[in-house]
Amino acid sequence: MGDYARQLQRFNVGEDCPVFDGLFDFCQIYASGSIGGAVRLNEGKADIVINWAGGLHHAKKSEASGFCYVNDCVLAILELLKVHQRVLYIDIDIHHGDGVEEAFYASDRVMTCSLHKFGEYFPGTGDVKDRGVGPGLNHAVNVPLQDGMDDDSYRAVFRPVIAKIMERFQPGAVVLQCGADSLSGDRLGCFKLSIKGHADCVSFVRSFQLPTLVLGGGGYTLRNVPRCWAFETAVLLDTPLKDSLPFNDYLDYFGPDHRLHLPVSNMENQNSRRYLEDLTARVLAMLQAVQPAGQQIFTGQDATSQIPPSLSGLVSEPSGTGKAALDSEEGER
Repeated sequence: MGDYARQLQRFNVGEDCPVFDGLFDFCQIYASGSIGGAVRLNEGKADIVINWAGGLHHAKKSEASGFCYVNDCVLAILELLKVHQRVLYIDIDIHHGDGVEEAFYASDRVMTCSLHKFGEYFPGTGDVKDRGVGPGLNHAVNVPLQDGMDDDSYRAVFRPVIAKIMERFQPGAVVLQCGADSLSGDRLGCFKLSIKGHADCVSFVRSFQLPTLVLGGGGYTLRNVPRCWAFETAVLLDTPLKDSLPFNDYLDYFGPDHRLHLPVSNMENQNSRRYLEDLTARVLAMLQAVQPAGQQIFTGQDATSQIPPSLSGLVSEPSGTGKAALDSEEGER
């Protein structure tokens, strides 16, 4: 390890992103699960794909961060962009999805929406004023929240914001990061969402019937994470589950009640109704300025499309580019 100290420091590996045996295989497995899921959506082989091992949203292009080594969310979105003109990323982890936002901060083909604890809390980013730059202006949506966020408050913010994004941005596909550290009782979290409240976000996104990649993320109370993701799998499959857990080899982990749903804590909700209403109004006003879908999207270079061939005809082509220009060049030869 000492021989690689400079490399470890360069890529921020060693503290909150420790080195362990099988690290490369671990990254390969969870990242390929998300990429492979995106491929299945692109090929129309599934309408919803789940990868609970994915959702490692803090990793940057050249830097590990927050237990995240490779940002599978970004890789999956890049795969979806080969087919879909616009992709929406939604993050309900308690931590800001900074790595995904940073990757697409200047793009109008990807909108990122993160609802997270804001303040003296990792990673310290995600102010409502951070809206994107250049062509990506108003395509980075941040909803900063305070301790004690409960089901009703979360729903009152989440539903109108997502509905407005669907109206204005009109994505062709969705990536939903379902970090379970926003649940009540999480060892690192400070919200008090119930499993049903957390899953309500999944249900609402599902109701838009778009190709959706559902990913995992944070979650640091061992017995609550599988409860949450098992219930959300059932929600996505429209299959009801009993509250009493069936007998299995791991039943002792879920004692003493052995139930799927647990009571939430009695911590104070520090998000006042006035604060949430003002925050929601501010976000909705920003979204109103988003360029409606169907118009020419900016691709980073003048007089080029950089759109995969499968999107031919979905966007207007600048003069001198596309098939007509290629035919003209062939004629001149």
